[in-house]
Amino acid sequence: MRNKKILASTVSVLAGVALLGGLGWITAEKADAQAQAARKPLTENDRQVRAQAQRMIEEGMRIFRFDTFGSEAFWGDALQLHQAIAGEKNGGVGGGVSPKTALSVGLKVDTEALPAELVAQIKAGKVDLDDPATTLALLKLNAVVGVTGKFDQAGRIQSMGIQCAFCHSNVDDSVAPGIGKRLDGWANRDLNVGAIVSLAPNLKPFTDLLGVDVATLKKVLASWGPGRYDAELDKDGKALRPDGKQAGTLIPPAFGLAGVNLSTWTGFGSMPYWNAYVAVTQMHGTGTFFDKRFADKDQYPVAAKSGAAKSASAGNTRGASDLTTSKLAALHFYQLAIPAPKPPEGSFDKTAAARGKDLFNTKAQCATCHVPPLYTEPGENLHSPTELGVDSFQADRSPTHKYRTAPLAGLWTHQKGGFYHDGRFATLKDVLEHYDGHFKLGLSDQEKAELTEYLKSL
Repeated sequence: MRNKKILASTVSVLAGVALLGGLGWITAEKADAQAQAARKPLTENDRQVRAQAQRMIEEGMRIFRFDTFGSEAFWGDALQLHQAIAGEKNGGVGGGVSPKTALSVGLKVDTEALPAELVAQIKAGKVDLDDPATTLALLKLNAVVGVTGKFDQAGRIQSMGIQCAFCHSNVDDSVAPGIGKRLDGWANRDLNVGAIVSLAPNLKPFTDLLGVDVATLKKVLASWGPGRYDAELDKDGKALRPDGKQAGTLIPPAFGLAGVNLSTWTGFGSMPYWNAYVAVTQMHGTGTFFDKRFADKDQYPVAAKSGAAKSASAGNTRGASDLTTSKLAALHFYQLAIPAPKPPEGSFDKTAAARGKDLFNTKAQCATCHVPPLYTEPGENLHSPTELGVDSFQADRSPTHKYRTAPLAGLWTHQKGGFYHDGRFATLKDVLEHYDGHFKLGLSDQEKAELTEYLKSL
């Protein structure tokens, strides 16, 4: 009897399958559309959630692109960098910074902020890109990505500040190299932060903190080169690696991070942590930042001796006013919403990439840590230097003493400068060669080539 019931149930299921087959199968899209139509009207709570999400996206975008967190008190008032940009002819000092010079050190121009007529003139070569006055005009239009100039009523620049977009936005070069529409979240691997900082007329805030002279400071700043920055120098004072090479790390992207646990190359903390860390201690905005780990005088001698670390609680920073904390939630929300960009059509071999995908998930063991679709571990995504087969220098500058499994989506956008935290591997093939040897994978040259195509496809 029991077998007859099972048989009848099976026949019923098969009949249903046959009926679906006769209808041509209900696609996921059709099923979703039917579910949408069957839904009841949104509740008031649903509407509030959606309205809040939209508000957070818009507010976070504005903060990411335009908020200085009060950093003009440092970049302008203290370093007087705006005076070097303006030049003597425009009320500043020195020769000034022309758009051509600004572009050469990786600064970008957002054409969406420019009048259409001006864009046409740039395309036609009718704008003087050798004149610092043109740079000031672009700043007045708020068109220099990541930089805000403060002008008086007479149009003279008085100060300047920077935004998140300074390092973590690019442009599509649709008008000219370095001039185009914004690409939020893209790592600016052209940006030469050290060269820009070196222009400042007053470097005393840095030399006093680090206990070095101007010549030494400029040598360190020059060592970074394009696309690199050292976010631990003001904490541990380690300007160079033990082998004498520069100690800066590559600027990472700020897209495709939804679902990713720890941020930065060494997993200092979450994205909100890093936003606060950068806004307050690196951009030198006004705000509040907590991390007692920086009071460790052995690991972080500079931070332990600085005034910031000697505030209300060792390792914590409290500005006279807080222009940062209230913006962290919306900033985080917007960053989570930035998707990793898809690679351009024709930029990789699709057939080889398909084979590479299979290798990624099997023989090459990449998916062991780079778990799709996050391409990092769900949960804690840290590894010891020994596990990865690399030295511990950068890991030991972090409170974690480890390296993070970097997400891979959008990898094609930030190949310039190399791979790993310090660009030690010039190409994706070099990365695969390292892992092939370290983990004894036995990959052939063809398999490495196919894996490379798959990585370019993410």
